[in-house]
Amino acid sequence: MTGRAEKRMGRAEPFAVAAALLAASLAAAAAAAEDAAKPVAVGVNLVQDPGGAVLTFDLSRSVEVRAYTLASPERIVVDLPQTVFQIAPDAGRLDPARGERLVKAFRFGLLTPGKSRIVIDLSERACPVRVESKPIVEGAEASRLTTEIRPCDETAFKAAAMPGDVSGAAPVGASASPAQPVIVLDPGHGGNDGGARGVGGAMEKTLVLAFCVELKRQLQATGRYSVLMTREADQYVDLDSRVDFARDANAALFVSIHADSFNEGGAVSGSTIYTVADRASDAEAAWIAAHENAADRNPRNAKASGSEPGVADILFDLERRETRVYSHLFSRRLTESLRGATRLNHNPERSAGFVVLKAPEFPSVLVELGYLSNPRDVAQLESPDWRAKTAAAMAKAVDAFFFNPGAEAEDAPREPGLALDADRTPSAADR
Repeated sequence: MTGRAEKRMGRAEPFAVAAALLAASLAAAAAAAEDAAKPVAVGVNLVQDPGGAVLTFDLSRSVEVRAYTLASPERIVVDLPQTVFQIAPDAGRLDPARGERLVKAFRFGLLTPGKSRIVIDLSERACPVRVESKPIVEGAEASRLTTEIRPCDETAFKAAAMPGDVSGAAPVGASASPAQPVIVLDPGHGGNDGGARGVGGAMEKTLVLAFCVELKRQLQATGRYSVLMTREADQYVDLDSRVDFARDANAALFVSIHADSFNEGGAVSGSTIYTVADRASDAEAAWIAAHENAADRNPRNAKASGSEPGVADILFDLERRETRVYSHLFSRRLTESLRGATRLNHNPERSAGFVVLKAPEFPSVLVELGYLSNPRDVAQLESPDWRAKTAAAMAKAVDAFFFNPGAEAEDAPREPGLALDADRTPSAADR
């Protein structure tokens, strides 16, 4: 290279750096402008009396909202444009010592890009009688979102439901039909909870999120499902909130993705599929469940049941048992599908008392993709090709579960006292 050419390159370098800095500044400014355009919630207040409740959010500007009811359990959903909630996340966790009120709790946050959601948990059937977003002071931009709730009968509650009884948005970029099953993917851990750590510094929270992103992409590509994730980034979500998210989305199937580490080092390997059970299938399953459940920093007390089983308790038990049958059906299909795509654990189908699998409304499984204590498993989890191949096998199992329900149904374990038609597709009425 000549001295003249070197001088020209030397003069060009500052321009290249300046151009890069300018591009970065423009991108940051665009992102800041986008955030500035979103409404901001800066305050929340709940007032309850024997006649009902009024929940208000103070916003930076007015928004368009839609409210409707959902059953099993009873709750009211308020959908609004994507909002920045500058409010303590636990603001909606009410003190049970204050006595039974119409609103048991409420929660809020991002549902999908462009859409936020407020969910109000009810102690009995109630309807939204007033939902509006109006300026706090006439002529001002600041607004107050008000949701007034009053007890109502079953007929009115059903009439206030969303047409088609569907909640949850279609995936971004897809034109999902309201009749499409909602699949909720649950990447384990996140934020300050890194999960298991393994060979070469492998971190569970990062690997399982990457896998869920690939699985979501493949499921959406079929055009058959609306696919949501309990977290889309490196953020902490407690176990109960993951279940609440799936419940609010009216999930048809919940798949929790993990990758654990075991004390025996590299001796344990392969993928394992877990379903929920009151008693663990074996000591290793019990250890894994205890390890995953202990990661929750904000466990909520389970709802106390009455001293004597009533009709509601019996119906709950029947629903739970039927849902567990469907969970076993999906577990069996998933095991067989994965068998041709990746190495399975020597005992690939197990059960234990995982908190995230205890919802009675929808079938659910927890998949341990592999063990971070095993170098070969880590190499697979870090491979984009392996993720694509394994995600394709999972997507195939999901298709079989919803669109070919009769296949291999006889092989799935059944709980006593239940008789299901193997050719019947799981529907919203089943959940």
